[in-house]
Amino acid sequence: MSSGIDLQESFIQILVSLGLPPSLAKLVWMPLPMLLILIAATVSIFIAVWLERKISAAAQQRIGPEYIGPLGALQATADGIKLIFKEDINPAQADPILFTLGPALVVIPVFVSYLVVPFGQNMVITDLGVGIFLWIALSSVTPIGLLMSGYSSNNKYSLLGGLRATAQSISYEIPLALAVLAVVMMSNSLSTIDIVNQQAGYGILSWNIWRQPVGFLLFWIAALAECERLPFDLPEAEEEIVAGYQTEYGGMKFGLFYVGSYVNLVLSAMLVSVLYLGGWSFPIPVEVISGGLGISETTPWLQVITAALGIMMTLMKAYLLVFLAVLLRWTVPRVRIDQLLDLGWKFLLPVSLVNLLLTAALKLAFPFAFGG
Repeated sequence: MSSGIDLQESFIQILVSLGLPPSLAKLVWMPLPMLLILIAATVSIFIAVWLERKISAAAQQRIGPEYIGPLGALQATADGIKLIFKEDINPAQADPILFTLGPALVVIPVFVSYLVVPFGQNMVITDLGVGIFLWIALSSVTPIGLLMSGYSSNNKYSLLGGLRATAQSISYEIPLALAVLAVVMMSNSLSTIDIVNQQAGYGILSWNIWRQPVGFLLFWIAALAECERLPFDLPEAEEEIVAGYQTEYGGMKFGLFYVGSYVNLVLSAMLVSVLYLGGWSFPIPVEVISGGLGISETTPWLQVITAALGIMMTLMKAYLLVFLAVLLRWTVPRVRIDQLLDLGWKFLLPVSLVNLLLTAALKLAFPFAFGG
């Protein structure tokens, strides 16, 4: 576990210092994690959608959203309000219970996964010792919701989309988990905080991307497939199966799929930042910067500035990866479903296994360099 105290303990200690009983302070804290997650995820969705539209427009040499808010920044808000007030229609032959539960089962695990993502030093809602394991477990729930949505719609295109989504998720979940296990092996911990702290010794030189370049590529490719981003958007390929599992959905149920897609993209980018790019750590160690300026690391205002810059560093790394994901959408053509599954089972899976075995061997041979 992290040597620092997490956000929950900090908040409760502040309330207790203000005179509240510990039991009441814990009661006040209980609804806040989900509220913080909803706010952070909502803001991340707006930024990701705005980036998607502006970068896509630039790639196609057009303007993109411009008039709703500054530079079209409120276009996503306007679209969300429109979806809220649109009529919610259930197909006559659809299974009403599964049809309604499907979108919720897709979105909820992604939101819950934000519990273990550190935005900055000691800025994590809960520092679980098995945080990475929890995220892998939650990510495996989403395909069930996709299959449920496709099956319950009673539509051949929806069923095909649901089956494709399930097959794709199963194919890429295993290489993704194996790539993460290599990082966990080097860090000797499943805690996201410990993984970042393990990369903080020598600035950019100690980031896992240098020790796990193959794992980084494996994780990023598998994460794009999990998020169903081009060139891996086979479950909702408009030219082939209309909109896949989303075909029969409208109103806010369709909005949940839309929200889940972008929340999952930002979540994946933040996990890449945490696992391979040092999270909140700076390219140059803070000790070197403060020592060069003759400032003590224990200075309160320096700690506040460092914490704020750490959050900005995590978000900058994450949104750089979001930018790359959007750029790939307009650079790489969509693959066929057989090519998608061949890539997962015949290439990524063997490479991820070899990468894990090599990591274990190098850790035994060079324990200092590989976290022994």
